[in-house]
Amino acid sequence: MMCSANLVAQWFSRKRGYAMGLMALGFAASMAVHPPLGQFLITQFGWRWAWVILGLLTWLLLLPPVLLLVIDKPEDRGLRPDGEAAPSGGEPAAAIDGLDLRAALATPTFTLLAAGWFAMAMLITTLHFYQVSILTAQGVAADIAARVFPVSALVLAVTMPLVGRMFDRVRTRYVFAAGLLVMAAALSGVTLVENLASAIVYAALFGLNNAFSLTMFGYLMPRYFGRKHVGSLQGTGQLVAVIGASLGPLPVGFAFDYLDSPTLVLRLLALYPIACALAAALFLRTPAGVTHAKHLE
Repeated sequence: MMCSANLVAQWFSRKRGYAMGLMALGFAASMAVHPPLGQFLITQFGWRWAWVILGLLTWLLLLPPVLLLVIDKPEDRGLRPDGEAAPSGGEPAAAIDGLDLRAALATPTFTLLAAGWFAMAMLITTLHFYQVSILTAQGVAADIAARVFPVSALVLAVTMPLVGRMFDRVRTRYVFAAGLLVMAAALSGVTLVENLASAIVYAALFGLNNAFSLTMFGYLMPRYFGRKHVGSLQGTGQLVAVIGASLGPLPVGFAFDYLDSPTLVLRLLALYPIACALAAALFLRTPAGVTHAKHLE
């Protein structure tokens, strides 16, 4: 996914959000395709051969287009991002701008992005892990708790391109803050679910939350720090996300073990993305030396 996000980041600038939203639809399609495919392969061939077949399918489906069709940067073909032609008449092409990792890490911008991205990864993973347990603890039937996942997937697929458009047209700090507030609403909303109707409302919120998260994944680093060193920046951002995802489920797990109910912990956790949203809306800015995104500042 990081490789795909980096390619989209190189090829799009003004249309990057929409392109990221479309790219992330592959994640929604994977959620629909791979579980039943994996189950079928396990039933037919056993779990070991299922893994082998999935690996071979990955080579067969992805290696040919990657080797034959993928071009790293538009500049390699005399183009610029968004399909624009390079300058003609002997004019020099604009250099690819961007801060390196060391310079980016020293900026308040990276700190704000890392805090918000940590919150998203941490809390989305928490809800994925514990959704069924939380809802059944609140008296919702287990089959209803499990069946709301497709609602989230549908909302995810429908809203990702719309979220991408928002990133392209609205000041980034406000869209980032909006995604964090949706995260807080999902955390609070899950504690209020008591029947099918409220479960569907929560599932829609969680799907929208995932749409923000998946679109942000490849958008924020090139948007704020440029394309020149996007690989190391995305890798570091993903490191932050993995740490958040690893730690996120722990407080709710302890709540189930020692408090009998996760409600209080979930509502307290919702304060974290709210604080990050407020900080982003007030203070998040493009660092000096990055000029490509003035229209979003």
